[in-house]
Amino acid sequence: MKNRTLKNYIDEQMKNPGFEKAWHELDTEFELMESMIKARKKAGLTQEELAKKIGTKQPVLSRLESGAFNKATVGTLKSIAEALNANLVIKLETKRS
Repeated sequence: MKNRTLKNYIDEQMKNPGFEKAWHELDTEFELMESMIKARKKAGLTQEELAKKIGTKQPVLSRLESGAFNKATVGTLKSIAEALNANLVIKLETKRS
């Protein structure tokens, strides 16, 4: 399978309804992760600098930026948002069919 890219693989897997459902269940986490990384970079901060601002360690931010939100508290996310001059918005929406 020469020249097979990750995108090709994902496109193939998306034909499987179970894979597609599981992939889209992570959309919220991916959006949060991407927005957090963009905001940190826009602020010109390294993970270590942001960690110091919010009173934690760099590996914690590294895990969050890698998508490990299952143990993140709202308080931690709020601290990150405040340190990045951003608003944390949490809301419930009706699921898409």
